[in-house]
Amino acid sequence: MAIASSLRPSASPLAILRQLEWRVRHAVENVLSGEYRSAFRGRGMEFDQVVKYEFGDDVRDIDWNVTARLGEPYRKKFVEEREVTLLLVFDDSPSLHFGSGAQSKREALLEIAGLVMLLGAVNRDRVGFVHASPNGNLFREPVRGRGQIMHLAATLLAQPAPDPTAAPTGLPWRFLSRAAPKHSILIWLGDFPPLSRDERGSPAPEGWPVLQRRYQTMGFRVDDPWERALPGGETIAAYDPTAARLVTLEGNAAEREAHAAWNAERESVWQSLFPDPLSRLIVSTEENRLDALVRFFHARMKSGARG
Repeated sequence: MAIASSLRPSASPLAILRQLEWRVRHAVENVLSGEYRSAFRGRGMEFDQVVKYEFGDDVRDIDWNVTARLGEPYRKKFVEEREVTLLLVFDDSPSLHFGSGAQSKREALLEIAGLVMLLGAVNRDRVGFVHASPNGNLFREPVRGRGQIMHLAATLLAQPAPDPTAAPTGLPWRFLSRAAPKHSILIWLGDFPPLSRDERGSPAPEGWPVLQRRYQTMGFRVDDPWERALPGGETIAAYDPTAARLVTLEGNAAEREAHAAWNAERESVWQSLFPDPLSRLIVSTEENRLDALVRFFHARMKSGARG
């Protein structure tokens, strides 16, 4: 198996981003068109005024206090925000070192982060990030403009990978709730392993409900082929980065049963964090990441998804 550290060491982060940029521009101009912006808009709206409710208006916008006071239905009128703010939260856990093929999960996830940031640059959005790692947390506030976002993305791609034996650290939830304006798009990129549930049986980490109310939340995850199905055939020795030891996979019934249970628990946590299927994206390390993002935006646009 492969245990890669970061994106190709022979190329600088800026060189990698420039290689990705022309693909992003082509996608925006020829494939996505206006769908990227529509897919990210959701209900990112600002209150404008209260107006009389008319047949066909969204009943969710009714202002019940004004309606009760005036004796006839009134609704809140919203205006669409003029810009999109993207806040990427890269949860750099040691388990991202894993890779059964030519590329680790961390490399693939960093490429997705770079593509999303470049999409924001091409569409003149504001983009910022939080890099959460056992090595410490790094925050860069949202900025606009190709040059500034390219520099921002290069900074994220250049962050050192955590040691495989490092203990995962929790995300800075309180800080994240103030890191971007209300209605911003928060994209959490990580491994999303099964979490220990709280007293109510909820797998949601502390602070997550607050972020869901404040932002439009999305989750992007990378899967390795071995996570989806254990390799069959001969006995295989592999390094487990989370346990910091070599393990032997024999492909017996007990291993496959444990693997199936782990997958089921992870999917349960994943869907609990992002109940809307259109708010979560899973990409394989063997899959074209830009194509996956294009399909993600097409699906959101087609369904008229609201964040």
